[in-house]
Formats: sequence, structure tokens, C-alpha cells
Amino acid sequence: MEITTKFKIDQPTKEVFDAIVNPNKIGNFWFSSSSERWEQGKMVTLRYDEYEAKGVITVLEIQENKKIVFSWGAESGEGTVVTITLEDLDHTSTKIEVIESGFKEDDPEIVNIMLGQKGGWVYMLSCLKAYLEQGITTLRASLIH
Repeated sequence: MEITTKFKIDQPTKEVFDAIVNPNKIGNFWFSSSSERWEQGKMVTLRYDEYEAKGVITVLEIQENKKIVFSWGAESGEGTVVTITLEDLDHTSTKIEVIESGFKEDDPEIVNIMLGQKGGWVYMLSCLKAYLEQGITTLRASLIH
């Protein structure tokens, strides 16, 4: 089982790719911090200071300016794989697609889990778009539970 989320971002693919993998930029739209640059084979610690949370991802594949694949959540036994693909639309804009797969269909909470993850990806991509197109860095972590 998987969820898919797609956005158009009016920036070149190299800018979108770098915003995700660069620990100096990720805090502007997604996590509070990333322990290091995302590279294939690395385990990277991501922190959400606002929620006093952290997690580790394993970067499974990197294709510069085209694709990022990582796994997360394995420590809780609920691990999934996230594939982010970037498609150059016209050298000034990018189609970004996020597919998260590996959900357990027999989980009694599967609908809520998948809806939550889908909402999370829409929110992250909205924050990324606002950051890269308008320089807005205040959307990240502004949802109130």
C-alpha cells in the first residue's frame, strides 16, 4: 500500500534537490535540523525541536537532482520507504512526486495512518514551495495539534 503526492514548484530541479538534502536548508521548510547532507548509504538523524522528536532515516538511493529514496520508522516496527522524484519541466520549474510505500494493510488504523501521512506530505510540499518560491520560512512546524 502506498500514497502519492505531487506538486509543481517554480524552481529548477537542482534547487529543489538541494533544499531537501542540504542540512543548512531543510530547517527552513521541514525538520528543525538534519545531522548531515543526505547521501546514499548514510543514516541521518532528523529533529523536530518543536515536538521534542527525532528519528533516523537510511538513505537508500540518491540520483543527483532526480531521485531520493529513504526508509524511516523502522525503529518502531512500522517502517516505510519514501521515494522522491524530481522532473525538470522547463529549466525553471520542477514536478516533485513523493511516494511512501510499505504500509501494513492489515493494520486496523491503516486509513488514519495513510490519511495522516498524505496530509503530512501535502503540508511538507506546501512549505517547500513557499520557501523556494517566496522565501517563507515560518510555515514549518506551525500546525497546532
